[in-house]
Parts: sequence; structure tokens; C-alpha cells
Amino acid sequence: MRCAGLTAQPAGLACRSSALRGKQLVVAAPSRKPRATKAPQPTQAIASVDAPEFAQNIVISTNGADAGGVEMSKTVLGIILGGGAGSRLYPLTKKRAKPAVPLGANYRLIDIPVSNCINSGVNKIYCLTQFNSASLNRHLSSAYNSNVGGYNSRGFVEVLAASQTTTTKEWFQGTADAVRQYMWLFDEACRDGVEDFLILSGDHLYRMDYREFVEAHRAAGADITVAALPCAEREATAFGLMKIDDGGRIVEFAEKPSGDALKAMQVDTTILGLDAETAEQKPYIASMGIYVCKASTLKVMLQQKFSKQHDFGSDIIPGAKDLGAKVQAHLFKGYWEDIGTVRAFYESNLALTDSPNPNFSFYDKDAPIYTMSRFLPPSKVMGADVERSILGDGCIVEPDTRIFHSVIGLRSIIREGCVIEDSMLMGADYYEQYEECEAFQDCLPLGVGKGTHIRGAIVDKNARIGKFCKIINSEGIQESFVTEDSGWVIRDGVVVVIKDCNIPDGTVI
Repeated sequence: MRCAGLTAQPAGLACRSSALRGKQLVVAAPSRKPRATKAPQPTQAIASVDAPEFAQNIVISTNGADAGGVEMSKTVLGIILGGGAGSRLYPLTKKRAKPAVPLGANYRLIDIPVSNCINSGVNKIYCLTQFNSASLNRHLSSAYNSNVGGYNSRGFVEVLAASQTTTTKEWFQGTADAVRQYMWLFDEACRDGVEDFLILSGDHLYRMDYREFVEAHRAAGADITVAALPCAEREATAFGLMKIDDGGRIVEFAEKPSGDALKAMQVDTTILGLDAETAEQKPYIASMGIYVCKASTLKVMLQQKFSKQHDFGSDIIPGAKDLGAKVQAHLFKGYWEDIGTVRAFYESNLALTDSPNPNFSFYDKDAPIYTMSRFLPPSKVMGADVERSILGDGCIVEPDTRIFHSVIGLRSIIREGCVIEDSMLMGADYYEQYEECEAFQDCLPLGVGKGTHIRGAIVDKNARIGKFCKIINSEGIQESFVTEDSGWVIRDGVVVVIKDCNIPDGTVI
């Protein structure tokens, strides 16, 4: 018999359940024979979904203690920085917060850091945002329903939007200021046992076990630990760089240096555990914008030492180092991508289709990526040619269509004779029958119309694209916003069809 709320049982224990005034009572019966006690082996966090009616609860349970003895669910608070207006991702952020931008057919950007937290045992998670947060709030409340945690350690995933208080009447002025303004709330978590704040970004694509990160932070006795990514010279100019001593302690920072200043930031990255060959190819250490901060230290830094500074990367972290705080670097060897620009977002999504081993995959059973359950039917493909592509749930692809190297979002409707190549279609928020559109004069059906060719584009949600259109950027334009009123722009060489727009029959872009 399966125990309510548990996914694994320690050896030698049986599980019984009985109804008691409408509640489930879980009783662990002792084994019949005495045996030597053995510490339970930690397991990867697992999510079980309970979806009565239209709600979904994600409940996390683990077998035994967290890895390394770190009680993540009790002592670590996750703080996801949702970012500002998301101007580099505009127009994808025209009607939504940056973490709410769709990703990989079925997901949203916010699902990445939230899932990493859940898989790492962090079950108390706040997301700080201030621009267009309605869709983000709706997604988080539907996906996680403020019920993340184990049987004895209930957690939550909540949005904290910028708001006026008796002491602060300004919007968030930066990443550090956002945390500072809600420090009164985080203090409550500290009174309940939280020791460290795990500060994350909402627009990165990666998979990371934060337990190792926090364990290294505590083992080093650090006040702040920065996730570090070794990189080559051609990449280094785009990041904040760090120099470290033999113990991995950060001794110098430089924000996006170039020329001689860049050369001066070279270090021996074998200190972080890289082999000699890789260290020679990647002699720079870049900050990933992911931090573990001792709660008491961060409170002092934000409220006393740097009460007027607003950014973690350029103000608080370097300032803490200069004041003598122990600021440590922690090596991350996996795939990580900052998808804050339209070009990076476009390329990261298309890279998901790479075969057989993409840099990032949603098909990892040991560290799944969670999202909202939508109860959609399977996708239906009727005589189409689909190659190196991902189709989300509930799509309809009509005959004689070719889809190549593309990501097709949920509820996408692609009419017959279309060609979709090197593109991302985000799909739709709802279904629409043909009759519904025909009832209105000059109505374009939802989806992509018959005979349309789309190449090198991002088509945002609920777009209505007419018949025999060509969205291919044939002139190779890199930037153009003059057509925004017509429903599309070009950024970083990528055509972006704006959410909820209409593209008439025969349009050529």
C-alpha cells in the first residue's frame, strides 16, 4: 500500500493508512526483527502531482536527509530575481514579465530556477518582479499552488511584486534593492530557521543541484559564494570576471573588461578543479549571477553598509569583498546560458532540438522540469514532414506541411501546405473552432494559415497569420521597429511576430 504524501519508504518499514475524521493518518510499523540501523540514503527530490478539479499541487518528498546533511528545506530560502522591464527581450516582454516568457514548447523561463530549487530540496521560493507580473503570477499559482514541500515541511512558490510601504515608496531600483525592500519578509523566514539566501536569476537556462553549492558555501565558512563559470577570452568580455586565490576566495572583480584589463583577469582555473588542458583554454572566471549569501551578512550589507547601492553584481558583492567579508567562488561545469536577449533566446530554444545530445534537455528523469498541468490532448500530425523539431501538447498540424529545426508551442494550429523552418512558434492560450472566427467579418483564424512560409522567426502566442504569407526576412535586416503597429518587429536579425497580433493574407516580411 502506498503511503500518502511519500514516494519512497526506508527498508524494513511498512506503511498503513486509516481514515480519521476525514484526514489521512500515516503509521510506520517497526520491523519484526531487530537489525542494525543504517542511515537512509538520500534520493533525488521527486514530484507527485495531485490535481483535483483544475488545481495542481506539487509535493516534494525525499528519502532520508538532504545531500551532505544540509537541510535545504529548512535552512535555505530561494529568491528568484524576475528582472526589470526586460527591454532586451522586447517585444516578448510587451505583455508579460521576463520569467513568464514561454520556453521549449511547454514551459516558461521561471520553471527552470523553480525546478532546480525543487529538485535540490529548496521548497520556500519567492520570485521578485515589478513589470507585467499578471501572467507570471497566474502561472506560478496554477503550477505550484503554494504547496511545495514534504509531509512535515510545507513550502511555497510566491510572487513578490514591487509595492509601496510606509518606509519605501519607490519601485525596485535594481537586484539588490529588490531584496532590500522585502528584507522584512525574509526576516520572518530567518526566525523559522533559514540561514542562507539562494539568490537566482529568472532568465537563465541550466540545470544545477544547489545542494552542492550550499554545502561548499558552508564548508568554506563563506559569507557569500558566487557560482563561477570558466570561459574563453572571446566570451569573457560579456561577463563580470573574478580573480581568486589558491583557496578559491575572490580577490578581485572586473565588470566586462576589455584589452589589457581583460588580460589582467586571467587566472589558473585548475584551482577550481579543471584539468590542465581545459584550464588553458578557459583562463577566465565569469560570475553566473547566482549567489548563496549568509542571511545575517546580507542583511547588514543591504541595510547598513550599502543602503544606497542597488545591484548585486557591481555593488554589493565587490563591496562585501572590500570590507573583508569572505566571498568565495564555486565552479559550475555544466551548461549555462543567459537568455536575456532575443537572439540568445531564439538560439537556446532551437538548440533544444539538437540530436542526440543537446546542451540542455527536458528529458532528464532524475531532475525533471516542472510546469503547469494543462490537461491537453496529444498533438495530431496529419501527413506532415517533421524533422529535428519539438512539438508541444495539443498541436494540430495539417497535411503537406514541413516542419524543420523548429519548436512548436502548445495548441499551435498549422494549416496545410505550410513550411516552418528554423523558427519558434509559441502556440496559443486557447483553442478556437473555425465557426467561431467565421461569425465575424474579416476574422483571421487562430494559428498559421494555409501555404504560409516561416523561417528564422519567433511567433508569439495567439498570433493569427493569414494564408500564403512569407515571414522569412529575405533582406537580412538586423533591427527594425517601424512595423510594430503592424504586429511584427525584427531584433538581432530575428523576426518577432507580436503576441495577439494579426498578419493579413499574403503579407511578405
